[in-house]
Amino acid sequence: MRVLRLVAVAVSATLVGGFLGTVPARASGGGVHNAGFEDGLAGWATAGAASADEGGHAGTSRLTLPAGASATQRVSGLARDAYTLRLWVRGGGAAAASLDCGGPDRRVDVPRTGADLWVQVAVDARVTSGRCVVRLATTSGWAHVDGVTLTRGALDPVRVKGADISHLTKNEDYGAVYRDHRGKRGDAVRILRENGVNVARLKVWVDPADGYNSKARVLAMAKRAKAQGMRLLIDFHYSDAWADPGKQIKPAAWADLPFDGLRQALYDHTYDVISALRRQGTPADMAQVGNEINGGMLWPDGRWDNWDGLAALLTAGSHAVKAASPSTKVVLHLAEGGNNGGHVWWFDNAIARGVPFDVIGVSHYVYWHGPLGALQANLFDLSARYGKPIALVETAYGFTLEENDHETNIFNASLEQAGGYPATPRGQADALRDMFNVVAAVPGTLGVVYWEPTWTAVDGAGWDPADPTSGDGWENQAVFDYSGRALPALRVFGRF
Repeated sequence: MRVLRLVAVAVSATLVGGFLGTVPARASGGGVHNAGFEDGLAGWATAGAASADEGGHAGTSRLTLPAGASATQRVSGLARDAYTLRLWVRGGGAAAASLDCGGPDRRVDVPRTGADLWVQVAVDARVTSGRCVVRLATTSGWAHVDGVTLTRGALDPVRVKGADISHLTKNEDYGAVYRDHRGKRGDAVRILRENGVNVARLKVWVDPADGYNSKARVLAMAKRAKAQGMRLLIDFHYSDAWADPGKQIKPAAWADLPFDGLRQALYDHTYDVISALRRQGTPADMAQVGNEINGGMLWPDGRWDNWDGLAALLTAGSHAVKAASPSTKVVLHLAEGGNNGGHVWWFDNAIARGVPFDVIGVSHYVYWHGPLGALQANLFDLSARYGKPIALVETAYGFTLEENDHETNIFNASLEQAGGYPATPRGQADALRDMFNVVAAVPGTLGVVYWEPTWTAVDGAGWDPADPTSGDGWENQAVFDYSGRALPALRVFGRF
């Protein structure tokens, strides 16, 4: 996987005229002339070795920008309104797309794409002088560009800039310390909020061995999050411990229930937690009925090969959420964010059986689930196919390969190679930035939630609720370093 990264490029009328030459006045009223480069470089003022070559995203041609090259176009005759620039890109190196519409320059960072996948990025600006200048440029490496459009209307805002902080209370109870970027010690929830995090995700276990992630703990953490002005996403695992695509184990208290009793227990548990949150004045804004349920939940009754049973359980959970808090949005959450065939099969089955839901949630870790181009292609399709808002409710990346406790870290050198970003603080920040940009370009998407950014390594706060000697295999994917100080990735939330 090659690297394609945008850097800041300031574009002004003076810079364009003085450094790159005169930009030709082109298509008035908002259209970009020769947007697909099918007419070579017509309409574009270029510098360096820019060229139009075969192999476009949609048509036959594309723009190729080797290191130090650029292409610029002025679009005139625009109304005083917001406009959105969209373009398809792939490549490797440092590249930039910027939009100057008379106010402050706007730019977008282009994500890493994988060898054969294009990614669309988008950025908007408000026109104040009747024209916009579009500039595409590289400072190192290379880039391919196609399908450049400038259309009237603002880009949908990124509404969800979230953090799953389910493990935070346990970490704090065992002595974890958190510091801001300056090194000043402070409350982790406040530090997150000051850096732009606006949604707290909290998982719920039914009867956990260590008492954490229980209803009582979730209620307490909900108060803290709401006090900082955050919204709340509740994640029901319907288990006493971890539930994910590889395991969906019933809570011990539900293990021997007949199906009708199991469905009622799920309803009662969901209603109990959501109604308690509402009564204490911290209502859930969204609630996941199940966690990464590609293969179903509460096996075997709700396994993937028993769709009627799974649909009945999902419907019970959804009805419980709405009965307890009518304004809470129901989320159905799948892993493998680039698996379009699997996701379409799953949601087609759910919809065919009348399962009610409001939001599609996906997980995507580039080192497990593939390049960002596959994720975005899936999001485009799901958004258009089902007409539901979509949120990337789990992602993360490592900032180091060093260990900080006795538990072997999940993110290792092999996954670093698969993910394509270096395991450095900058690499972690770039990975998160690229996730946001991929999601933001898809109509109907809500935003991104980072999984367990506060789960640093402290003795006693390990992953296994039944084993106090277990360690933390996640500390090198937190957004606080091994001294508890905030890493550059935390600043990414505030940029969107």
